[in-house]
Amino acid sequence: MALLRAAAAADLLRRHRRAPLPLLLSALSPPPPTTPESCPDGPSPVAPYFAPPPPPLCRRRRSWPPPPPPPRVSSSSYVGRGILLPATFSIYSPLSTSSSASPDGSPDEDSSPPHPSPAAAPPSSWVDRWLPQAARPYAMLARLDKPIGTWLLAWPCFWSISMAAMPGELPDMRMLALFGCGAVLLRGAGCTVNDLLDRDIDNKVERTKSRPFASGILTPTQGVGFLGLQLLLGLGILLQLNNYSRILGASSLLLVFSYPLMKRFTFWPQAYLGLTYNWGALLGWAAIKESLDPAIILPLYTAGICWTLVYDTIYAHQDKEDDLKVGVKSTALRFGDLTKHWISGFGVACIGSLALSGYSADLAWPYYPFLAAASAQLAWQISTVDLSDHLDCNRKFVSNKWFGALIFGGVLCGRLT
Repeated sequence: MALLRAAAAADLLRRHRRAPLPLLLSALSPPPPTTPESCPDGPSPVAPYFAPPPPPLCRRRRSWPPPPPPPRVSSSSYVGRGILLPATFSIYSPLSTSSSASPDGSPDEDSSPPHPSPAAAPPSSWVDRWLPQAARPYAMLARLDKPIGTWLLAWPCFWSISMAAMPGELPDMRMLALFGCGAVLLRGAGCTVNDLLDRDIDNKVERTKSRPFASGILTPTQGVGFLGLQLLLGLGILLQLNNYSRILGASSLLLVFSYPLMKRFTFWPQAYLGLTYNWGALLGWAAIKESLDPAIILPLYTAGICWTLVYDTIYAHQDKEDDLKVGVKSTALRFGDLTKHWISGFGVACIGSLALSGYSADLAWPYYPFLAAASAQLAWQISTVDLSDHLDCNRKFVSNKWFGALIFGGVLCGRLT
């Protein structure tokens, strides 16, 4: 019996020495796929590669199929909620509707894409690119980002100064520079007054609701202080002119301060703007001659007023729907569907008055080809403008800088010849 027991123990020991390898492999092997029929509540795959699979273990409420393994994450990306995103992605990047800045408003360099995105719009003007942030609202208030208004104010001054020059001589360059600076300051002062008086109207008009007062960026007190600074600088320019010009220039302030109110009382605020914007036609001649020559200056002043009625009526068609809502008036509303007929008449009167003024000033023949080119430019504006298209109205309005430049070139050539 003892011998039989020893033999059985030895046989059992030999069997256990051969078993560890398959057992170890079965414990380390991943499970093969199983069919749903093997476990109605959702199988949990557990089986070795080298050993016969044991019966599947069932776990309740397990989703099927099992979720895929997470993707490998590189150093330039991360995974959030199953979506592979670039490391530079940010909700404040130019791809989103928010600005490229952190929530507190400070620039976030890490949120910028490695390459410029075509959706990222460049700064709209030199004001955004070059001026410090604190100065930008004041520059916007003076419309420094939109120089077309300054050109429209300066051109009649330049026409008049050039006509007042002696035959064969260039106009007074110092006077041209003074009137150029004065145009910037006076135009800025006029826009400040306009926005102060119209701040309750501007916030109801789509085109103007982002202006500094309408949007609340600047307070009226800050605007009054800025207006005082502009007028003080303008006074410094006015004091460099002769006494006749000082009185004539100071009298223009009545027009500048009253113009913004005209749209509340009359359908002809554009005509009042013409009286204001073309005052330089009187002042430029007076600054050179210390007097006024009605035969030359009155036709020139009339031409400027008719020109203003053309371009500012086109401009007013951008706001005609909003003007009706808030109850303000304009020639765009007054003329309606007959706008092109009206501004064609004003255009003819403008060219005729310029021809009469040049003839009275004894300008030589080169003036008239330039006048013909300016006539063609004005006719192109009136004939091609789409008064129902805001962008086209603005394009035609801005193109008037070339009309003024053609007249100025004609006066120069007519005086030098």
